[in-house]
Amino acid sequence: MNQNFIIREAKPSEFNEIGDLLVLVYSQLKGFPSPEEQPAYYERLQQIGKFTDYPNTKLMVAITPEGSIGGAVVYFGDMSYYGSGGTATKETNASGFRLLGVDPALRGLGIGKRLTETCIQLARTEKQHQLIIHSTKAMQTAWKMYENMGFVRSLDLDFKQGELDVFGFRMAL
Repeated sequence: MNQNFIIREAKPSEFNEIGDLLVLVYSQLKGFPSPEEQPAYYERLQQIGKFTDYPNTKLMVAITPEGSIGGAVVYFGDMSYYGSGGTATKETNASGFRLLGVDPALRGLGIGKRLTETCIQLARTEKQHQLIIHSTKAMQTAWKMYENMGFVRSLDLDFKQGELDVFGFRMAL
């Protein structure tokens, strides 16, 4: 596993490239809605930097040793800005993260895990009681990683995004 990636907050000059990467990653997920099926979702991915306009929301990025973007995730220190369906935005004493994506050419190097660990540490630093995330059947690799890291399925957080079933997870901190 390559630990030489630098995890830090994204710079505004990187927002467009991160948006392009996330659109690529999500549009390639087998069984996930296409840009034609959910254009508003992909528009949010493309405009990922706008999430940083929300209080206590950070766009975290993994930078390769060569200086390129290897992956990214949006961390929400205030769940009221989390923006999912279901009940997650009503959770208190909680943080969350969404829209984690890793460059397909760099998968298997631990980038997703490092980004997730960064979100866990941010939530602990903020003295949150739990960390909330969502996943879909199309994201089985991430799903397994989350469970191996200690996230547990939380049926009360599940919702539907159009026709897509979205599954909630939480980690007690």
